[in-house]
Amino acid sequence: MIVKVTLDIALGKDFDYTVPPEWAPMIEVGSRVKVPFGNRTLLGTATEVIDAPPRPGLKPILKVLGSRSLITPQVLALARWMAEYYCCPVETALKTALPVSVRREKADFRRRLTVAPAGGAELPPLTPRQKEIFHLIEERGRIPLRELLRLTGCTADTVRRLEAKGAVRITREAEERDPYAAERFVPTKPLELNAEQQAALESIMAGVAAARPGPLNETGPVFLLYGVTGSGKTEVYLQAIARALEQGKGAIVLVPEISLTPQTIERFKARFSSGPIQTEVAVLHSHLSHGERHDQWHRIRSGRARIVIGARSAVFAPVESLGLIIVDEEHERSYKQEEAPRYHARDVAVVRGRLEGAAVALGSATPSLESFYNARRGKYTLLELPRRIDDRKLPHVRVVDMRRERGEGRPNRIFSQLLLRAIEKRLEQREQAILFLNRRGFAPIVQCPLCGYVARCSECSVALTYHRAKEKLCCHLCGRVEEPPQVCPNPQCRNPAIRYAGAGTQRVEETLRRLFPKARVQRMDSDILQRKEDYRRILGDFRTGKIDILVGTQMIAKGLHFPRVTLVGIVNADMSLHRPDFRAAERTFQLLTQVSGRAGRGDVEGEVYIQAFTPFHPAIQYARRHDYLSFYEEEVEFRRQLRYPPFTRIALLTLRGLNEDKVRFAIEHLRRRLAEKLKDLEDLEIAGPAPAPILRIRGFYRHQLVLKAVRMTRLSRRLAQALKAFPMPEGLELTVDVDPADLGG
Repeated sequence: MIVKVTLDIALGKDFDYTVPPEWAPMIEVGSRVKVPFGNRTLLGTATEVIDAPPRPGLKPILKVLGSRSLITPQVLALARWMAEYYCCPVETALKTALPVSVRREKADFRRRLTVAPAGGAELPPLTPRQKEIFHLIEERGRIPLRELLRLTGCTADTVRRLEAKGAVRITREAEERDPYAAERFVPTKPLELNAEQQAALESIMAGVAAARPGPLNETGPVFLLYGVTGSGKTEVYLQAIARALEQGKGAIVLVPEISLTPQTIERFKARFSSGPIQTEVAVLHSHLSHGERHDQWHRIRSGRARIVIGARSAVFAPVESLGLIIVDEEHERSYKQEEAPRYHARDVAVVRGRLEGAAVALGSATPSLESFYNARRGKYTLLELPRRIDDRKLPHVRVVDMRRERGEGRPNRIFSQLLLRAIEKRLEQREQAILFLNRRGFAPIVQCPLCGYVARCSECSVALTYHRAKEKLCCHLCGRVEEPPQVCPNPQCRNPAIRYAGAGTQRVEETLRRLFPKARVQRMDSDILQRKEDYRRILGDFRTGKIDILVGTQMIAKGLHFPRVTLVGIVNADMSLHRPDFRAAERTFQLLTQVSGRAGRGDVEGEVYIQAFTPFHPAIQYARRHDYLSFYEEEVEFRRQLRYPPFTRIALLTLRGLNEDKVRFAIEHLRRRLAEKLKDLEDLEIAGPAPAPILRIRGFYRHQLVLKAVRMTRLSRRLAQALKAFPMPEGLELTVDVDPADLGG
């Protein structure tokens, strides 16, 4: 028997090994193995097992890790597709598909000492204190030693003496680390669906029944569930999963990391914690410890957890008999991985659905232009939920022209008079408000009003942000921290009146506390969420009414359902419009629509105030009217004229190095080589080279090339070949980002 092994180090090829008889019964595709490599031993993944006599010179594998493979053949095929499409080594794709917590050689369940009654016919003579401890053990049946010591106040020696008398036995058992083990979820029952929800459910289930594995140049049953905020998309997901489970199939639910809230997890665990289709629900996201992720992965691989909820990496979860993949908020950019392999979880989900024979449902109130375009062309099936459940009204949206606020002789304010009056009114009525500003810190610019000096990061091409809580200047790209200047650092100026310009969430919070001293104000951004439980605690306090006004960044913009929120205020709503990216208008429209959707989800109609300095921009006006279709028609025509996605596909090549002249010379040489090597690709367009919008990050200068083509599959393959033959100068690093989420980074 010969096994092909992909090593964990990126060498771009498989290596053949023989399989000794003692390991033959355990080896299978996807097994983790330990092998000799030169004078080292390395770990790798078995990618093919061949029943053939060994060739001379092949070395034997040293060990098979675990009793079964940790990655399924379908996920292995998915990793190979990712490597080709996203121009990265197969080893890199495999390491992404298999988390480090289960990939390590010594990865295992945590073991703890457990105490249980020995089960003898007669109880040996015990002291009154020993009887008291024994009766607690007997009542529990089995109890962790640590918990027993805590409950009884006894020592481990006392329990050991009970063991010596034959009353109890102490064993070391595997303990599963479950971050939600201590929580109790109140079971829920399916809600009655309206006509649109029922039609969407039936269409998805027809897709689940019809789905079959097939060639990757075709698309299986993919549905775009386009529903306004509050239209009940999650209930459709829950009932679709329940019916898939009844058919013996599993499901994966992807949600953006920032939306992986306690509410989301609670709704799924509450629905499937009891009843005729009870099953375990596994959760995978970045806030889990290595041990928790290891144990969740094994719950999935063993088949105990048939539903997986998670962020983008959950798309690789080893679910058996996968029948349905749901990608909620499919437009979210957090589905795009920022390091190699730079995959998009939504697109990988569609490919995995084809490989597994599973249906895929993409859901959003503001679908990406690419997904809606695919639905319009018939590649995806469009399902619509045009109204909120119980016919609740969408919030009334007002756009405030902040130029007029500034022009009436008042100083530049964070809040318009209209928004301040609305906040006051909601506080009087004991209702809740959300204020959104997608910029953390206190002030984004520290400036001298006399000479114009601006505090900038010495390693990055950005200004430093002032954080008042720490009394520090921080770079949000490289993390550099400096002391704020007391006087202007310009030696020809030395002005003591340094100005902190602009507003971040810290300034918004401080201003609200000053204007509304009786209101309970809470900020929620990455600066304040230092521990895993902080997010859950703050949202719990907001739900129970302990917070009147919640101030935050993107993490409060979506995925939250709080019926008492009747007011949403959006500060600097047009800030994202001015990014050097063709998706700037789309992102702004999506963000405004999603944030607005947090208001009026209860019995009281909601109000939204959008504050902007460019109030008549189409993205803002269409968001005000909740008019996605008109926005789509205008934006897609702009993309058509400029040959941007969805009419072409893009590969972004970024070259970085410490010497800018060297970077510039190398990328110009690379452009000439690519133009020559790829000249037979008739639809190829190469733009650049040009400096990246943020030229310098962490001391490295960055220049870019943009490649456009109608079909990316062919371009990826040819591009990988061309780059392999390109001699990269020492000290320079090239990254390839296929289907980039952002050209403005």
